[in-house]
Amino acid sequence: MKSKGLGEFLGEVIGTFTLILLGDGVVANVGLAPRLAAPAYNWNTITIGWAFAVIVAVYVAGGVSGAHLNPAVTIALAVKRGFPWSKVPTYILGQLVGAFLGALGVYLVYREGLVAAGMPNVWCTGPGSVFGQAFWGGQGAAAQGSYSLLNASIAEIFGTMVLLFGVLASGDQRNLGLKFNMGPFLVGGTVLSVGLSLGGPSGYAINPARDLGPRIFGALVGTQGLFDGSYWIVAPVIMPIIGGILGVLLYDWFVTAFLPEKSE
Repeated sequence: MKSKGLGEFLGEVIGTFTLILLGDGVVANVGLAPRLAAPAYNWNTITIGWAFAVIVAVYVAGGVSGAHLNPAVTIALAVKRGFPWSKVPTYILGQLVGAFLGALGVYLVYREGLVAAGMPNVWCTGPGSVFGQAFWGGQGAAAQGSYSLLNASIAEIFGTMVLLFGVLASGDQRNLGLKFNMGPFLVGGTVLSVGLSLGGPSGYAINPARDLGPRIFGALVGTQGLFDGSYWIVAPVIMPIIGGILGVLLYDWFVTAFLPEKSE
């Protein structure tokens, strides 16, 4: 007999694996610039790559686990959408395992380039990430460094809050609604919008598993400085959880409360 709990766990593993394989994959592609000099790529390349990574991952796992792929989403849905708290640890474990394995996949695909570059941080957000080294350089690096932990934390809260707006709206039949299983495109579009509009100060982790799983893998393969200081636990892990809860609360207070009742 098939186990529903096992299926949900594996759904989160394969979905988050796909998310990180494609998401960190575009970061590695941009940072290592195998085809063109680094300035030929830009922030748009990363944000579009991550958006489609989300779309593909949600389609892969949506029918099995609901494709949370993000502890902030799982916890927010448990707080305000009746998702069973008993399933939260299983989902988060699946997300962390999938994120770690996705980073392994990126390593295998880009291993020679990563080794030649000294194993740069293509894995996670924050200080030392390859985007800062590849694009800002010179005066730009100083500008990027001006964002404090507090500022990055605020960006993560707002970014994850907006992500939850998109996630909730994508499945809300009382709202405008989406037909023909188009919900993943709204979620991916939300991630694209967050990256383009709010991603600068922190690199928009907006997902504790997306950041922590690859960060652990990166440290194991020799990327330096990934766990220096407290940034790694505050901005990309704690703040998205706060932002996710805030997002679901605000959606219900200001949107759900004023939607018409669903017609039969």
